[in-house]
Amino acid sequence: MVLRREPTARQMRLGVELRRLREAAGLTTIEAAALLGANRVQISQIEGGFAGVSEERLRRLASHYSCTDEEFVTSLVAMATDRTPGWWEEYRGLLPTPFLDLAELEQNATFQREVALLCVPGLLQTEEYARAVFSSRVPELTPTELELRVQHRLRRQCITSPYELVIHEAALRIRVSDRAASRTQLTTLLQLSEADRITVRVVPFDLDGFARSTSAMTYAGGAVAKLDTVVRDVPHGSAFIDSEAQLGAFRTRFRKVEAVSMSPERSRDFVNRLVKEL
Repeated sequence: MVLRREPTARQMRLGVELRRLREAAGLTTIEAAALLGANRVQISQIEGGFAGVSEERLRRLASHYSCTDEEFVTSLVAMATDRTPGWWEEYRGLLPTPFLDLAELEQNATFQREVALLCVPGLLQTEEYARAVFSSRVPELTPTELELRVQHRLRRQCITSPYELVIHEAALRIRVSDRAASRTQLTTLLQLSEADRITVRVVPFDLDGFARSTSAMTYAGGAVAKLDTVVRDVPHGSAFIDSEAQLGAFRTRFRKVEAVSMSPERSRDFVNRLVKEL
């Protein structure tokens, strides 16, 4: 068995779900290994994402774990057997792993919901806006690092599944570069908001009691709800959240923020007024 040196977030998620099924069934790694004629180390490697698992073995484990959710098991099989390299693999060793994991998550998402507070999200950024964002990093990036990050961000912007954005007025008004760049970014946001798959809603400054301003997040839908993922920015990259309780909490947070935002039509009018101000 060839072990992976650096499992992707998707490979680790598969392992996490298998571990959760095993623990829910009350089995140890030794007992699970016996079901496959393997050893506990191999089970640990599979659950850690360092080793793959065949469809036949995965279904045997799911059966022994008494998992009757066929749609969920089929989704796990798809994760285990999909070995098609994504475009982001071109950047492995050139960019930090979280950049690649985020691109992989977006590629496989069935839908995305995002709450943005201080910055236009990467999926909708213009090249100049993205360059300004990365140029502000401390410590400063080298020219090569900067170009790689900008290039990678622009390649991510092929949105193939429904994307809903709730963005605060602050993110629309903050100038990460100059007035001209802000005008171009807002105009681009307006154009993108007309796309069939993209919905943009704005939360204005004059909204009373907006206590949910700490809820910036990206919510990516999985093949089934159990495989949803929330991504949040942390000081040294991105945190991937997948526990059922936290996913439920973030679903509720998004619904509450969405409920106080303006309609897509009013939001476009609002952004258009901001463009005219510039």
